Amino acid sequence: MTGSEAVLSRPVGFPVRSRQGRRILVATVLGASIAGIDASVVTVALPDIGRDLGASFASLQWTVTGYTLSLASLILLAGGLGDRYGRRRIFLAGVAVFTFASVLCAAVPDVRTLVGARILQGVGGALMAPASMAILQSTIAPGDRPVAIGTWSGFAGIAGVLAPFAGGWLLSLGSWRWIFLINVPVAVVVLVVSLRHLPETRDEGSSGMDWGGSALAFAALAAATYALTVLPADPTRPWGWGSAVVAVGAGAGFAWYERRTPSPMLPAAALGSRPFVAINVITFVIYGAFAVFSLMFTIALETVAGYSPAEAGSTMVPVTVLSLALSRLSGRLAARIGPGPQLTIGPVLCGTAALLALRVGPETGFWSVAIPLECVFGLGTATMVAPLTSVALSSLPGGHVGVASAVNNTVARTAGLVWVAGLPPLVGLTGDSYTEAGEFLPGYRLACVLCAAAMFVSGAIAAVVRPAR
Repeated sequence: MTGSEAVLSRPVGFPVRSRQGRRILVATVLGASIAGIDASVVTVALPDIGRDLGASFASLQWTVTGYTLSLASLILLAGGLGDRYGRRRIFLAGVAVFTFASVLCAAVPDVRTLVGARILQGVGGALMAPASMAILQSTIAPGDRPVAIGTWSGFAGIAGVLAPFAGGWLLSLGSWRWIFLINVPVAVVVLVVSLRHLPETRDEGSSGMDWGGSALAFAALAAATYALTVLPADPTRPWGWGSAVVAVGAGAGFAWYERRTPSPMLPAAALGSRPFVAINVITFVIYGAFAVFSLMFTIALETVAGYSPAEAGSTMVPVTVLSLALSRLSGRLAARIGPGPQLTIGPVLCGTAALLALRVGPETGFWSVAIPLECVFGLGTATMVAPLTSVALSSLPGGHVGVASAVNNTVARTAGLVWVAGLPPLVGLTGDSYTEAGEFLPGYRLACVLCAAAMFVSGAIAAVVRPAR
């Protein structure tokens, strides 16, 4: 049976070791890996992109936040689209949109067009991300789902390890444009396997779509991102203050609308659960600091320390390797002793790494500074990510695991969006400051201190709140 021959409304139950199970895994793993590869290589390529297109630091921020904006604001809606109209159909649409946008990114004439193409990439990513996991959940035999999900996560992590090397090698060919074309051959394989072998599944009891809530969420996030990008650098900009007003109004409208629509993206149970609200506050603080620190550190290695893109990208490898190696052990430990200690210790380790990053300078050693620092950071993330996710999934009453996962994922991505938009201009990183070490270094160091403080604060919140198992 091929994917186009039947529509299934209940789990098929293919064993993960069966031929069909392996084909489903290949399609979903490769689909999820596309977005992960792209995120890693774009960060490494930012200085090259900026110099080639004559872009300001704010424009470079938008090449990152534009993608995250559409992804964060649409991922909840996209999950509902898959449930209602078919997960295979939405997954294929996401792969196609993402691939088309990647080709556009490679061909853009200026940075504004690049930002638009990145926003379109985010739409494709939002369609792919929830659909790939939902396909596994609805087609793999129940007893094999943990293995399938573990395989999905593991290979996505491996893609994250390989991406910086691939991106650095492509940049060495002479143009940053090649990094966006790395997605195309992978996407072709995903489309072929999915069209031939993925069965269609949907939730026949799915309710209506929350189009109004999605529009208000997108408007609030877009306006807030613009305001945070321009106002710290120039508080007199009327468009910046207008955007701030729109962000507040759209955010209030979203909260009002969600309480009254029959099919809300954000159910009332989410806002009424104190543990759920607390864990998402921790998520917002820690993932926002993560995003800014990762961006700033990578640029500093290239601009200040003189690393090549491949060298700067390779420093990310310890973080991924430690997360892959220790995440299962971290989850088991949290199950035995409770998540509180790890949710306190993990952010402290990450904050320590951010302070160690103050040592970056013109003579920064690869093995003496960069790699040890990233090992401390990777140990911190491996310590805290598994228990944080576990608490987020179990903190909503009534078994709303899917909703809890989607909301926490959205909060994490929104945190990266808001922090990357707001913190760099707040510390004085504007214009072409990313191109000169002397101009970049003071703002970078202040950003490291603020990120470290935020990580320490999130650890303190976890220590006080003491999230339940």
